[in-house]
Amino acid sequence: MAFSPVITGTGVFTPEQSISNAELVKAFNAYADRYNAVHADEIAAGTLEAKDHSSEEFILKASGIERRYVMDKSGVLDPEVMHPLLRQRSDDEPGIMAEMAVDAANKALAQAGKTAADVDAVICAASNHERAYPAIAIEIQDLLGIDGFAFDMNVACSSATFGLQAAADMVRSGSIRSALVVNPEICSAHLEWRDRDCHFIFGDVATATLVEREEDATGPHFAIRSTRCATVFSNNIRNNNGFLRRSRPDGVKDRRDMQFMQNGRKVFKEVLPLVAKHIGDHMSDEALEANDIKRLWLHQANKSMNDFIGKKVLGRDPAPSEQPNILQDYANTSSAGSIIAFSKYSDDMAPGDVGVICSFGAGYSVGSVVVERKG
Repeated sequence: MAFSPVITGTGVFTPEQSISNAELVKAFNAYADRYNAVHADEIAAGTLEAKDHSSEEFILKASGIERRYVMDKSGVLDPEVMHPLLRQRSDDEPGIMAEMAVDAANKALAQAGKTAADVDAVICAASNHERAYPAIAIEIQDLLGIDGFAFDMNVACSSATFGLQAAADMVRSGSIRSALVVNPEICSAHLEWRDRDCHFIFGDVATATLVEREEDATGPHFAIRSTRCATVFSNNIRNNNGFLRRSRPDGVKDRRDMQFMQNGRKVFKEVLPLVAKHIGDHMSDEALEANDIKRLWLHQANKSMNDFIGKKVLGRDPAPSEQPNILQDYANTSSAGSIIAFSKYSDDMAPGDVGVICSFGAGYSVGSVVVERKG
């Protein structure tokens, strides 16, 4: 017997601290001036390249981002540090990702009118995990008091939609009645804040989505009509070790490749057609035309990328209400971006309205979820 999976609740944890473009530019330019002064002789000799200044105009034009939330702004804005100062927690304390995820999960449960007793599984789907094991998901499960099982997964910026597919498949098969898919993203910890080309991209956040059997829904919800995931290997977006910053065997530390890196031009050229075709094929298989789609909740990486995808999918420029953006306030929050957009811009959907949640990123990876408002 097959069961129908539905989304009954979502939650968003937003950090208290935020950084405006103006604050970020001031810190970066101070760092660049300090770097250029320290290395003045090498720069003059042509053996080292000087650091160019950043600007608010450059950031906004390149990304559409105006500000971002972070777990710690003091270290990021210190020209001598330029990374978040995250306190080392003892093994007896909740980890930072678990703490963020629990907040978002409780909000999702409250919206669904459910408690931890109603949940069978927890999937922690995120880009960068603070440790290899024990699984972050099991820690979240324990903190929430959930019976059942939990596991981590990582498909970079597509982690949330891949997690939703896994949850929906388990509910549909009857192996579980419900699952929490949580996406705690500590993106600020793996961003190279000293690189002008990317220092403005990421922010921190956590999202949570409750997926249940339709028969257990107690209020308005979204039916998961179908899901689709795809991956194609590429090195154009890569992170070799994240915030762990391990040194090389030859003792050289502070390797640039240990943090987020991307070839932006290649990503733009290669990912956009892949995503547009993926969504288009998914819609076609669901017998959906462009006019049948009420809303697109896309991965919040870059405004130009989303504008391109929306136009390809709908065959015209999407209205702001059809393709809501949140990256101007949150920046790129990796897997959580499309879920933030869905959580904040779905209440006005009427019964029968159809939309697509889609995320994409490193891998390359792309995941889409076709949902329909019910109740």
